[in-house]
Amino acid sequence: MSGLLALLDDVASIAKVAAASVDDVIGQAAKAGSKAAGAVIDDAAVSPKYVAGFSADRELPIIWRITKGSLKNKLLFLLPAGLVLANFAPWSIAPLLMVGGCYLCFEGAEKVAHALGVGGHGHEDFPKKEEVVEDPAHLEEEKAKGAIKTDFILSAEIMTIALSAIPESNIWMEAATLAAVAIMITVAVYGSVALIVKADDVGLYMSEKGRLGLTRALGRGIVKAMPGFMKALTVIGTAAMLWVGGSIVIHGMEELGFGTLGHWIHDIAVAVGHSLPESYVGAAEWIVKAALDGVFGLLLGLVLIPIGEKIITPAWRAVFVR
Repeated sequence: MSGLLALLDDVASIAKVAAASVDDVIGQAAKAGSKAAGAVIDDAAVSPKYVAGFSADRELPIIWRITKGSLKNKLLFLLPAGLVLANFAPWSIAPLLMVGGCYLCFEGAEKVAHALGVGGHGHEDFPKKEEVVEDPAHLEEEKAKGAIKTDFILSAEIMTIALSAIPESNIWMEAATLAAVAIMITVAVYGSVALIVKADDVGLYMSEKGRLGLTRALGRGIVKAMPGFMKALTVIGTAAMLWVGGSIVIHGMEELGFGTLGHWIHDIAVAVGHSLPESYVGAAEWIVKAALDGVFGLLLGLVLIPIGEKIITPAWRAVFVR
């Protein structure tokens, strides 16, 4: 009996360690995932366009297909690559992050330039884009493939940011944390996309079939609010991209020994924060730093637009757009 009790005690101890490890993984994944806010918001803002023009009954299947492709991108390709880099070439993480940060700045600046009508048309119409596809199934196939390719770029940025935010540990803990980040972010992004895409249908159903006047009014309100909500989401996503992209590049410059700009932004944020009542210091410093990081991201992105549109984007389409 004493042996059985000892065995049960050992099992309980192992279970506690396992539970603590799970808590650690989830906690680290949540913190690491939050660092990738800009790319995540942009992913959620961009993805609904891939189901535009399809019948309502095909929207969720398309989103599910893209979701599976996104998980495949993250778990089968990016996670192993990230672990190899982290354990055998850790020096490469900062430069890769900076490349990803430049991409976010380019994307954000391009959207700003396009909105202002002064350029930024790299993602607009191009030869082959408007070819008429008679077969809806083929069109759906092409849309899903395009979405999964775009997701790969954003997922690479998300996973690299998450990897850089994970505390040093053994490879299994890093793998579990990255896997948790991949699953949590994918579910959050494409679950949100599904809700956004179907919100119009839900609102329309409520407005037409609702038994109560309040229900019908709420449905009409949802339908009317969705266009404005989508615009707001696009603006928030663009701002987040510029802020996160700019901060990543600035932090990378500091790691490479070019910390002047980062220190200057920090000093300005501290000066502004301490000019206000004590209860506002922390918030003011964060807002000023985020704003200056975003301004830097916008300026960097504007510089990168000609390079992206004239060199990188045509090369990408030549290879991947058939």
